[in-house]
Order: sequence, then structure tokens, then C-alpha cells
Amino acid sequence: MSTSANFGFAVRHLGINCSNSSEAQRACELLASIFGFPCLDDKADSVFSGPAIEIMKGGGRGRLGHIAISTTDIDAAIAYLQGKGVAFDPSSIKRDENGRITVIYLRDEIAGMAIHLLRE
Repeated sequence: MSTSANFGFAVRHLGINCSNSSEAQRACELLASIFGFPCLDDKADSVFSGPAIEIMKGGGRGRLGHIAISTTDIDAAIAYLQGKGVAFDPSSIKRDENGRITVIYLRDEIAGMAIHLLRE
């Protein structure tokens, strides 16, 4: 019998929606000045404040932002969660160079937050 423990679910990062790149950079710099979290991984869509806070540069999924949940077996985790009645947004799937799913969002938000699974 599968349980959630079989999939190694863990909170990987929190995503915060900002309206644009400069707002995201200001938020990252503020977190750095207060907590010492370095601004990392400046990407086209986001910048990370330390390893666990992703600041989106132009909005993003979720009314308030998103939560990334990693899993050791994303395909089995999807099947397990679907068996519990959880629906996914197939348009959100991202794949690696081998065609394996790396990211998929749940269809529905929880408390204003989008939730996505992330291949560990």
C-alpha cells in the first residue's frame, strides 16, 4: 500500500509573485539585507533569495504565489495523488531532455497558492 512517505514529499521552495523584474530584485535585496539570504539564480522569470525563496519577476501561478513540493518519484506521486482525487494541470508539465516530467502543477490552488511537484 502506498503512503505519502513512499514519495519523499518535501517543501523545496516558496514562490512569491512580484509585478516586474525591478520589484523582484528589490524584494531579493531586502531579504538579503535583513536575513543575509544571497540573491541567487537570476533567471528570466525569477530570482532566488537563498535556496528556498523564489521571487517571480512578473507574476506567476497562484493568486499569492506557489509552493514547490519535491518528490523522489514524480510519476508514481502523480498517480498516487490522482488516486486521492487530486487533479493536475497538464499544460503546466515541464520535461527534461529525456522527456521525463520535472514539474507539474496541481489544477487547484490551496489558500491562494499554486502547488507544483518537482522531480528531486
